[in-house]
Amino acid sequence: MSRDWERDHGGGRRAASRLWRRPEADWLDLSTGINPNGWPVPPLPPEVWQRLPEPAPELADLARQWVGAPSTAACLAVPGSQAAIQQLPLLRAPGRVGVPVPGYGEHALCWRRAGHQVRGLDSEQVEAALDQMDVLVWINPNNPSGERLSPERLLAWCRRLADRGGWLVVDEAFLDDPALSVAADTGMPGLVVLRSLGKVFGLAGVRAGWVFAEAALLERLARALGPWSLSGPAQAVMAGALADHTWQRENRTGRRRAARRLAMLLETAGLTVAGGTDLFLYCPHPRAAALAEALARQGILVRDFVHPPALRIGLPPEQADAWKRLEQALAAPAVREIIDPARPD
Repeated sequence: MSRDWERDHGGGRRAASRLWRRPEADWLDLSTGINPNGWPVPPLPPEVWQRLPEPAPELADLARQWVGAPSTAACLAVPGSQAAIQQLPLLRAPGRVGVPVPGYGEHALCWRRAGHQVRGLDSEQVEAALDQMDVLVWINPNNPSGERLSPERLLAWCRRLADRGGWLVVDEAFLDDPALSVAADTGMPGLVVLRSLGKVFGLAGVRAGWVFAEAALLERLARALGPWSLSGPAQAVMAGALADHTWQRENRTGRRRAARRLAMLLETAGLTVAGGTDLFLYCPHPRAAALAEALARQGILVRDFVHPPALRIGLPPEQADAWKRLEQALAAPAVREIIDPARPD
């Protein structure tokens, strides 16, 4: 299937509409892992659109509370964690960088473009390779596999890297559990933690996130990003979402229930759920690309991977027909034939 409409990230309904000749509004997009039932953004006061944005101390306090970091933790609001992913490689001299495989491809791409030697690793390969790395990037939980590593293991890696002036960059874009976050250890030499508002809060369009790290590194990153990098409306939305603890608690419960429902639906269809989060599930399959194409022909976007072949399938929105539509698509003969050719009708 052509990938010009997704750039290996999922989404891209407009391009998919052109490719498959289906109206954009007719797509059920399960390809991104973004919360489909996001925080409801209220009307914003006019001044956030009219004034130049200034950093708000209370916003940083809310962010620290959100991730379970101490009140002294240094943090920087950024226009999405992608902005930090692009800039961090430029803040070090070219060196040797480990990235997770499978994993979010922008990490490897950005470090490689900045002149670094990039090596793909799985979690079991890190121990043997770590002493040859200057930087290790890790995604926790992993995107797309959902693999989770304990904070203790990650911090042990960080100490080994920091002893040689290295960094551990932990991408927690899909994390919504302070017990698994290493942000509480912000200030530890070499530790850089990325957080995103887009996935868990379903606010990918606002382009807002945080970096937690040593203060000196954040000062360099802030200079690289330049003034007013995060808009006033984005700051207002961040503050409202982070302060809404009731919505966070209720939505977290709802996502977990929906993830269990999705797992049952996929396994009933014959797919194996090998991992995931409460925003997406990961299903290895030797014909993942063919499956993604068969679903796209029915107006359903999922994300397929090549190495290893697998699907990442996000939660359907809580709409009357979304879940039924996915169930019917998975039961279609063309899809069933790909999932399990030997399965009787």
